[in-house]
Amino acid sequence: MTKLHDLLGKEILFFDGGTGTVLQGMGLKPGELPETWNTKHPDRIVQLHYNYFAAGSNIVNTNTFGAFITKFPLELERFVKAAIEDANTARNKARAEKPDGNYFIAFDIGSCGKLLKPMGDLDFEDCVKLFKKTFAAAFPLAKENKIDCVMIETMNDGYESKAAVLAAKETMEDLGIAAEDLPIIVSNVYDRECRTLSGSTPETMVAMLEGLGVSVVGVNCSLGPLEMKPTVERLCKAASVPVLVKPNAGLPKVVDGKTVFDVEAPEFVDAMKQLAELGPTVLGGCCGTTPEYIKGISTALGGEGLPLTPAAGASSTTPSAGDTPATPPCIGSVSSNTKVVYFGGPHRPVLIGERINPTGKKKFKEALRAGDIPYIIHQGMEQEEAGAQVLDVNVGLPEIDEKEMMLRVLDELQNVTTLPLQIDTTKPDVMEAALRRYNGKPMINSVNGKQEIMDTVFPLVKKYGGLVVALTLDEDGIPEDSARRVAIAKKIYAEAAKYGIRKSDIIIDPLAMAVSSDSKAGIATMETVRAIHEMGGLTSLGISNVSFGLPLREYVTASFFTLCMGAGLSAAIMNPLQGEMIKAWRCYNLLSGRDENCTDYIEWSGKESERLANLVPATGTSGGDAGGTPAGGGSEQRSASEGETSPLSNAIIHGLKTDAAAATRELLKTTESLTIINEYLIPGLDYVGKRFEKKTMYLPQLLMAAEAAKAAFGEIREYMEKSGKKGAPKGKIIIATVKGDIHDIGKNIVKVLLENYDFDVIDLGKDVPPEVVVEACKKDHVMLVGLSALMTTTVAAMEETIKLLRKECPWAKTCVGGAVMTQEYADQIGADFYGKDAMDTVRFALELFK
Repeated sequence: MTKLHDLLGKEILFFDGGTGTVLQGMGLKPGELPETWNTKHPDRIVQLHYNYFAAGSNIVNTNTFGAFITKFPLELERFVKAAIEDANTARNKARAEKPDGNYFIAFDIGSCGKLLKPMGDLDFEDCVKLFKKTFAAAFPLAKENKIDCVMIETMNDGYESKAAVLAAKETMEDLGIAAEDLPIIVSNVYDRECRTLSGSTPETMVAMLEGLGVSVVGVNCSLGPLEMKPTVERLCKAASVPVLVKPNAGLPKVVDGKTVFDVEAPEFVDAMKQLAELGPTVLGGCCGTTPEYIKGISTALGGEGLPLTPAAGASSTTPSAGDTPATPPCIGSVSSNTKVVYFGGPHRPVLIGERINPTGKKKFKEALRAGDIPYIIHQGMEQEEAGAQVLDVNVGLPEIDEKEMMLRVLDELQNVTTLPLQIDTTKPDVMEAALRRYNGKPMINSVNGKQEIMDTVFPLVKKYGGLVVALTLDEDGIPEDSARRVAIAKKIYAEAAKYGIRKSDIIIDPLAMAVSSDSKAGIATMETVRAIHEMGGLTSLGISNVSFGLPLREYVTASFFTLCMGAGLSAAIMNPLQGEMIKAWRCYNLLSGRDENCTDYIEWSGKESERLANLVPATGTSGGDAGGTPAGGGSEQRSASEGETSPLSNAIIHGLKTDAAAATRELLKTTESLTIINEYLIPGLDYVGKRFEKKTMYLPQLLMAAEAAKAAFGEIREYMEKSGKKGAPKGKIIIATVKGDIHDIGKNIVKVLLENYDFDVIDLGKDVPPEVVVEACKKDHVMLVGLSALMTTTVAAMEETIKLLRKECPWAKTCVGGAVMTQEYADQIGADFYGKDAMDTVRFALELFK
C-alpha cells in the first residue's frame, strides 16, 4: 500500500475544503459543536468526507478541529474515535468505487484557543499535555492504518505550533510509531503582512518547523487565495519541505441570515492556478470552500478525479547531512519567534554577542548568584543595540541551579529581544530543558568529535531542532594542525547524518587558540575555516581567544576576524561593544560586496563620526572597547514625540516590568501620579501601539509593554491608596467569547490592554450564551460589550447576542473582533464597532467613555 510519506513533495496532492461551513449547510446550528456530529449524525460526516474524495481530494481531515479535553472533558476519546471511523467509512466507499486512487486520512487538530505564557496564561508544558491527550486518543488507530498523517492547522502562534509538534512526536514515540508512518503537517494563519498573530513570518516558521522535522509546512484560513500569494511565495522560497496552501473562499458575509463567502468556485480555481505556479505541492481549501471548489482545482491541476499527476518542477527530499555539498554552499538558519538569521552563502558573517557569560566577568557572576535577572537582560539589550544578531546565553556557575537559571533567563530575554539565542551549556539536562522551552530555532553550543558527546547531543538536536556548533576536538584533544581538525569535522558530519541532521544544521568551530603560546595557532584555525568553507560547510569562531595574554587585544582580535571572514567564516562569537570588531565587520561587508551601494557603511560611518566628535579627550583612543554602535543595530528608543525617552517610558517600550516599577517609585517622590500617567505611561503605550499598527512591533512586544505598564500602574495605585487619592476607573466593559467558541486569545489580549488604560473589565470567559451577556450588562448597566469569535461557525451566535442586547440593553454599544471578522461582516450583524486589533478596540473605548 502506498504511503503518504512516499508521495509528499513528489506529486501534487489535494486536500479537502471547509468542514464547519459545509456542516452549517447540512444543518449545524449556531453554537453547536461540530465534533458532536461524529456520533449524532455520522451519516452526514461520512457524506462530507466522501464528497471530498469523489471531488478529487487525496487527503481529508477528520472532524476533530476542536477536539480538546477542555471542550469535551468526558467524551473526547469517543468523539475522536468516531471521527476517524467516519472518515474510514468514507474512504472505503471511495475505494469501492475507484480502487486505483490514493486516499489518505489526516487526523486534524486546531489551536487550543489559549495564548501561551508570557503573552497568555497557558504554560508551555500544559499546552503540550493538552495536545497529547487528544493525540493519545487518536494515534493508536494509526497502527491500524486508519490515519495517515497529522494535520496541525490554523495555528496563529509559533510557540503553540511547537508545543503541538512535540506532543505529536512524543506520542508517536510512546506508541512506537515511526515518523514516516505518520507525517506531521503544520499550517499557520498569516495576515496580509505575512505575519501570524504573534508576529512570526513564513521564514521564522519554516526555520523552526523544519528543525522540528515536520513533513509539510503551510498556510490556511484567514485570507482568500490571491491575498495569500505573498505568504505562499515566501514559504516556497524558504522551505525545503513541501508547502501546503488552503485558502478561504474569500471573505465571509451574511446573506439571508446565512454565512457565505465572496469568491465563487471558478474564481477560486483561477487563483489557485496562479498560486500553484509558485511551487506548493499540497493544495486545498478552508472556510467557505466545498467539494465543488476542490473538484475544480483537482481537475485543473491534477487531472480528472483521483489519480495523481507529478508536479511540474516539484523537488524531492533535501540532501542528507553527509552528501557532497552543492554550489552554492548550504545555508543555515536560526530564529526567534519573529526574526530569522541566515548563515553562509551570500549572507554576511553573523555577529553572536558573547557577554551573557560568566567567564571572566565578576559582575555577571554576582548577578547570577543574586538572581539579578534585570542585570542579565540589560546585557542582552545592550548587545542588540550595538548590532549583535544572535545572543549567546551561558549561565553556568557551580554554586547555582543552572537549569532553573537558564530557563528564567531564556524566558525573560525572549520577552524583550527579537534576536535568536544560542544555548550555551555543557550539561545535557540543561540543554534539553532549554531547547524544549525555546520559542524558535536556536543555536546549540555545543557538540564535538567525542563519541560520547555526539551520542548525547545529536538525539536532542534531532528532536528539538537547532543549528549546532561542532568543535573540532575529540578524545585526543585539540589537533594542532588543520588537516586533523577537518577530519574531525567530517566525522561529525557523518555521525549527524545517521540521525537525519542536515549539513546546513551544523556549524563547525575550528577553535581559535592563543597565538601568545603558539605563533602558528592562528594559521591552523584560518586554514580550517577555509577548508570547511570550500567543502560547503558553515563555520563559527570564538574570536577573542586568539589574543589571550596580549596587550591591546582588540587590535589583534579584529585583524584575525578580518582574515577569517576572508577565508569564509560564517559567524563569530564576539563582543559587539568593541569598536574595532564592528569596524572590521563593516569594512569587510563593504569590500566583499555584501553592502550594496555602500548604504550600511555610509549610515554607520555618519554615526561613528558623530560619536568620535563628541568624545571627551581624556577618555583615550578612538578605537577602544566602547566602540561605536553599528547602523541598523538595536531596538527603538524614542518616545511618541520622537524625542529621547525617560527611564519609565523606555521600560514600557521594552516591556521591562521590574524597571518600570522601579522608575515609577522614583518618579512618585517628585511627580504627581496623574502627570506620570499622562506624560510617561500613556506615551509609552501609545508609542508601542502605533508601531504595532505599522507592523514594526508585534503582539509579543505589545503585550510585554502592557505588562510593564501594569507594573507601573500597580505602583501608582498602591501609592494613591496609601495617600487616599485613588480615583475611579474610566468605566466598565464586558468582554466575552461567544457561545460555541472556546478560543479566548483575542479576548485576553484586549482585556490586558483595556485594564492598562484603567478600565474595569468584566471578563465573562468563553463559550458564553447570549442570555449571560445580557444579564451581566443589565446588572451593572454596562456601556460597552466586546464580543469575540474565532470560528466562522460561531459568528451566528455573535449576531444572536447582539440582537438580544439591542432588545434588552439598548444603551449598550457592541464591539466585535476575531479572526473571522471583517468590517462588512460586523456591519451585517449589527455591531457598533469592528476592532481590527486590540489597540483599535482600546481607542474606541477611550472615545466612548471620554
